[in-house]
Amino acid sequence: AGCLQAQETDEADQTDEAALSALVNTVLSEADLQADPDNWRAVAPERLMVFETTKGRVLIETFPEIAPRHVAQFTAIVRSGDYAGTAFHRVIDGFMSQGGDVFALHGRTSGLPNIEAEFTFRRDPAELVFDMIGNPDQSLDGYYNGLPVRTQSSWLAELSADGLVESYVPHCQGVVSTARLGNDINSANSQFFLMRAHSPHLDKQYSPWGRILDGQDVVLSMKTGDPQVRNPDILNKALMVADMPEAERPHVWVQKTDGPEFQALVADLKDTHVCDLPAIVAIVFE
Repeated sequence: AGCLQAQETDEADQTDEAALSALVNTVLSEADLQADPDNWRAVAPERLMVFETTKGRVLIETFPEIAPRHVAQFTAIVRSGDYAGTAFHRVIDGFMSQGGDVFALHGRTSGLPNIEAEFTFRRDPAELVFDMIGNPDQSLDGYYNGLPVRTQSSWLAELSADGLVESYVPHCQGVVSTARLGNDINSANSQFFLMRAHSPHLDKQYSPWGRILDGQDVVLSMKTGDPQVRNPDILNKALMVADMPEAERPHVWVQKTDGPEFQALVADLKDTHVCDLPAIVAIVFE
């Protein structure tokens, strides 16, 4: 009976995941999304980065609430223009695509100080609200505006000395995180990596700060090589959408994970690692 019950649960999970994936193929207009604020949100231009690579465009949403020092630093480097021409110099199948080595291209650093690690953070569950999978008081897995997160159970806040719980961003496929020099946890500066696959051994060891909204296929198509890629793909240009002329800006909408449509899809899921679910749907209008 136990095996039969497990099989039924697996089939239910597969059905829910299929429903999540099916949203990618749903044809919606921007007017449709604007008319449905309970289920969709527009991404603010000041949070959006554009990476124009030799393999195509990657759109990244940054999360200053999660890693404020890293978002500030990478935003500043994007705006400096220093990323233009840098290589994706270390790319490993089933792992990640690493780039942003300003020193290798320019013979100098970004000019900014190294970033103090932001592997985890403590949050007030009532103020920085996560949308949890399953029981909101007991689940460890959820989302923050579509970014996958893991956390201590919210009820532990009542027992902790500071009234907060520890949380972190797992290295799911599509997460954007930060490279560093060797074992010095505070040595990150300009190099980043784009996750090609879920890599849990990086969790709480490196600092995630963003999520790929569009262009995961571009990341997966990059030339591979470790420790160096021969004739690597190049980041031709990086810019903030807020700095682009309004007529040229992509408009990006993300499905809300606290909305009724998404919550109905995950209501029956339990004990599901957030990295095992499809990425939260983002729709781009040019």
